Amino acid sequence: MRKAVIFDLDGVITDTARYHFLAWKHMANQIGIDIDEKFNETLKGVDRMGSLERILALSKKHYSDNEKHALADQKNEYYKELIKGMTAKDLLPGAASALKSLKEMGVKTGLASVSKNAGTILDRLGISHCFDYVVDANLISKGKPDPEIFLTAAKELDTDPKDCVGVEDAVVGIQAIKSAGMYAIGVGDKSVLNQADRVIPDLNSMPLGEAFKAIP
Repeated sequence: MRKAVIFDLDGVITDTARYHFLAWKHMANQIGIDIDEKFNETLKGVDRMGSLERILALSKKHYSDNEKHALADQKNEYYKELIKGMTAKDLLPGAASALKSLKEMGVKTGLASVSKNAGTILDRLGISHCFDYVVDANLISKGKPDPEIFLTAAKELDTDPKDCVGVEDAVVGIQAIKSAGMYAIGVGDKSVLNQADRVIPDLNSMPLGEAFKAIP
């Protein structure tokens, strides 16, 4: 019996991708760079500074570290304005019931999101109480696909990584889970998340409690 499930946030519990895209596009436009939704897909699962580096690679201008941090802060402030209106209605289908079923099973739950606004988002969604531990992304030095964030969650949940299940919707996230020695459940397209041990279309189509019990 697995003892803990560690979730990613965006694309699994809620979908803030559109807010990130609008915020990055707003920031990029200020410095003469235009990005589209296709490009935004390449930022999926990548942390803030990593995403910024990918955007700035589209420019011929060199930016100092101070300028980069200022741009990242600018993006974040705009993003925080956009997410102020989030409510429980922004939970993805099946997320609330999956968290509830795991609690009823006595399974520990953690959140391993690279978002530095994860705590705020959980509060707005009304599900902060559903998690036994939320990783502080500010304390993580290596982004996904490095396993650091998932290993940190397992440690704080006092659970051996091999007894944990990671749930992700991004390729780099699945890679991080597997590198951590955990069982990986992908949420999304099986052809894309082919490195996962199991792929489900969404948490609503197959409640995570059921998937969890089926894990060998």
